[in-house]
Amino acid sequence: MKLLAIGAVVIVLLSGLVVFSFVTTNCAAKPIRVACVGDSITQGSGYPYKLHLLLGSNYTVGNFGVSGSTVSVNSTLPYMSQPEFQKAKDFHPDIVIIMLGTNDANPEISYSEDSFETDYSQLVTAFEQLDGRQLIWVVKSPPIFTNNSSYNNTYLASTVLPQIDTLAKQMSLPTVDVYSALGNHSDYFMDGVHPDSNGAALIASNLYDAITLPDGSPDASYFSDGYSG
Repeated sequence: MKLLAIGAVVIVLLSGLVVFSFVTTNCAAKPIRVACVGDSITQGSGYPYKLHLLLGSNYTVGNFGVSGSTVSVNSTLPYMSQPEFQKAKDFHPDIVIIMLGTNDANPEISYSEDSFETDYSQLVTAFEQLDGRQLIWVVKSPPIFTNNSSYNNTYLASTVLPQIDTLAKQMSLPTVDVYSALGNHSDYFMDGVHPDSNGAALIASNLYDAITLPDGSPDASYFSDGYSG
């Protein structure tokens, strides 16, 4: 619990503005809106801000992370029950990045795995039903490098991540494997659960590569001169 308390303090210190918008005044088209949906790793690690710096002024990045939240609706803090969920939808994102699952691997927070895929599908569908054409990326959560808490990397790797893969395949969603990207970087974590600045930079870099690749990412024709936001 001491580790989690330390992590919570750092998260509060690192949390910044909900939306990072640095759009140049001479940009004719509206910026592409990117909604970062997740738990404390999204809320406090700083990766959304680092992602914005990589993407540049043609993008607006919104941080809609909620510390302690889960995909599962049968938990102490379901993401879909939090105000940030509605705020993320009201943001009218063009790209949605969902990185949830770490807290679903904590039996003290999430009580059942039975409805995980169904709940995740409900979360994705809520964004798919927004006006416009949303590109939704599903992120496989970072590894857990601690044995001193109720967070369980074995459960994350053997149960949560395979269900994320299954859900992504069923819904034809592209994925970003942050779990593998950070697999050899236990030194990039503050407490074994929350990535530090280096970890956040690596997450942002992997997401940047995904968003700016033609495989599932917005191409020139998608955001043409006729794009209205």
